[in-house]
Amino acid sequence: MRILFLPDVWTFLLCFPVWALLQTGAALICLHLPDRFFSPHSVLFRSHSFEKDGRIYDRIFRVSRWKHLLPDGGQVWKKRGFKKKNLDNFSEENLNRFLIESARGEMSHWLAIFPFWVFWLFTPPMVPWIMLIYTLLVNFPCIITQRYNRPRIHRLLDKHS
Repeated sequence: MRILFLPDVWTFLLCFPVWALLQTGAALICLHLPDRFFSPHSVLFRSHSFEKDGRIYDRIFRVSRWKHLLPDGGQVWKKRGFKKKNLDNFSEENLNRFLIESARGEMSHWLAIFPFWVFWLFTPPMVPWIMLIYTLLVNFPCIITQRYNRPRIHRLLDKHS
C-alpha cells in the first residue's frame, strides 16, 4: 500500500539510495552477528540430499563457469570481512572459517532479498515486482555459489582428517 506520493523523478531517484541502504544493512547485520549463527552444519546451511553435495548447482546453473565473475563482499569490509574469492590457505582452521563466512555471505544475500516490499510504500504498484526480479537476479547467483562451494570445502576438510 503506497503511503508516500512523490513526483516520478523523485520516486525513481529514491529507489537507488533505498536499495543501497537495504543491501548494506543486510550485510552489516550479518557481519555483526556472532559466528554461532552461521554454523555450516545447521539445517539452513548444510547441503541437502537434493543438492547432491552442491553438484546440482553446476549441473543446472553451470556455476563453476561464472562464479569467478562475482564480486567478493569480504573484500569490501576490510577489518571484518573474509575474502572467499581465492582460497590460498588450506589449513583446517582457514577452511572452517571459510565455511562460517560462506554461511554468513549466504544469509546476507537472503536478507537482502526480502526488503523488496519496502518499495510498495512509495512506488507505483508494478515497481515492487520489478524490484523483486532485480533482487533475485542480483542475489541468487551469490547464494547459489555459496551453496556450491560449501560441500567442496567440506570435502577438503575430510581429506585433512
